[in-house]
Amino acid sequence: MSSNEPQIPPAAASAPRSATARLAEFLEIYGPYDEESARAEASRCLQCPETFCVAGCPLGNRIPEWLQLTAEGHFLEAAALIQSANNLPEICAGPCPTEELCQSACVLNGRGDPVAISALARFLNEYAFTHGAAAPVAPSNGLRVAVLGSGPGGLACADELVKQGYAVTVYDTWAVPGGFLANGAPALALEETALLRRIEQLRRRGVEFLHGVRLGEDVTLEELRGRFDAVFLGFGAQQARPLHVPGADLQGVCQALTYLLPQVTTPPPPLPHLSVAGRRVVVLGGGDTAMECLHRALREGAAAAHCVYRRDAARLRASRREYEAARDAGAAFIWNAQPVAVLGNAGGAVVAVRCRRTQAGAPGADGRPVVELVPGSDFEVPADVVLVAFGFDPVPHPLGSELALLARLSDGRLRVDADLMTSEPGLFAGGELVRGPGLVVHDVRDGRRAAASIHRYLFDRRVNQLAASETDHLAPT
Repeated sequence: MSSNEPQIPPAAASAPRSATARLAEFLEIYGPYDEESARAEASRCLQCPETFCVAGCPLGNRIPEWLQLTAEGHFLEAAALIQSANNLPEICAGPCPTEELCQSACVLNGRGDPVAISALARFLNEYAFTHGAAAPVAPSNGLRVAVLGSGPGGLACADELVKQGYAVTVYDTWAVPGGFLANGAPALALEETALLRRIEQLRRRGVEFLHGVRLGEDVTLEELRGRFDAVFLGFGAQQARPLHVPGADLQGVCQALTYLLPQVTTPPPPLPHLSVAGRRVVVLGGGDTAMECLHRALREGAAAAHCVYRRDAARLRASRREYEAARDAGAAFIWNAQPVAVLGNAGGAVVAVRCRRTQAGAPGADGRPVVELVPGSDFEVPADVVLVAFGFDPVPHPLGSELALLARLSDGRLRVDADLMTSEPGLFAGGELVRGPGLVVHDVRDGRRAAASIHRYLFDRRVNQLAASETDHLAPT
């Protein structure tokens, strides 16, 4: 390094909790910063003229600015700046794969550790909550908006709208508000109290939450559009992708969410708890849900926990943090393998998963190499429990239902315009219904965009109504 280059301070990153500690508790992977270490870590930012980290954030968060404020000890100002771009910063900081987004763009990569943007964002927002920082309650503008879905997109949309004086009611099918984050997301990345605290703050600011409400059964779109000035559809993909191989119906084969839900939902749903203590667990899939299954199984005393993933480690969909947490807890990974059958005994119980080796083929439509099976490469992985974590798809809507009548793309996603409005005026949509599976931060971005579009739509409508009224008033009789 030349004498003209800035000296890079060593990282002051918060250390991950030990694997032993994480196996004994349902807490986040990484411990929090204190004020001194937060200032030290934030001071490592080089304040680059070209802000690659901002470009790497889907929300365009003004990262260098709030890092500078943090380094100077202006924690509340820094937190306010974060929240101006992200309605759920302490929530995004957990499951958001910052090592692939903002932190991967940090110029310190390759010369040392990048600035720990995610952990600092969590510290700042914890500091803001602890010191009583809260958005003021806006005066009512007399308009009402319904938000369907209390996941990140719905919460962000509700937050933006209530700031502008809208009366917002959030509907959700889950018994606990918060969507999948509160009812099945990896607990390693997100402590439940952070989400529930944010929801309670929204309640205090006037947002109404109605949970256990099913669209089409308990309430219809027609009813909602009659009661509200606009509606936002923000619920996500809720149907687990099945395992299509011989033996998938054997005793011991279970969807990942069925295994996770009874342990994270209060009150628990009417699902039997699947005991894995002393048993050999095989998890199929490579996302964060698969990592959570591995970690929970080991926490509950599984004799072994294997993850079978059809691609290599470099193409794992799970965040690096979740993968490392599962690996450090004792999970084993079988790369480049795909299940072709589940084997059972005479009693119909699982005894093994038959897998076949895979190799990367030519790039597919999504740019990722197509997975090809290697003939004659079968092998077996002993198993007593098989957890299927292939991800989720939107629940198909019955023909003739209100949602089925909305314009769609060829793959079933809702068709929306540049303002996220569907084919029905005043009905907006975002998140997985529109994009397909994505990140929490993408849902937040959609919720914010939808709120801005709803505000413009209703403002323009009111202006047009006033103009029409004025025209009628001035018209000769």
